[in-house]
Amino acid sequence: MGGKWTVPYGLYRAHLHYSAPRGIQTGVTAKDLDLLLRTLINMFDHDRSATRGEMATRGLHVFSHPDTFGAAPAHTLADRIRTQKISTGEPRSFHDHKIDVDDDHLHPHPHPRMTARGQCP
Repeated sequence: MGGKWTVPYGLYRAHLHYSAPRGIQTGVTAKDLDLLLRTLINMFDHDRSATRGEMATRGLHVFSHPDTFGAAPAHTLADRIRTQKISTGEPRSFHDHKIDVDDDHLHPHPHPRMTARGQCP
């Protein structure tokens, strides 16, 4: 029998992209999108396991566009969210990091706007 490898602490980042034209074709509603966002915020609270320990969603940043084609490339929006380690040693908690969101020039449309959801301490 082998042992399990453990990571004492990890800060993971994920990007999710939604295609508005495809959503229109398949009948996705605003209610459907709200449910998806709620699910992303709470996904680890409803599925605990020994392998995931105390994983938690710490922030959800949603960029909205004025039309289905978008007003900015996705990678430029994702680059606006930056993570910086602020602890002197190895990070062991979320509080060992600083999350910065550059929201300059996102208002008004035609530039995308950002909404932060599910911000957790």
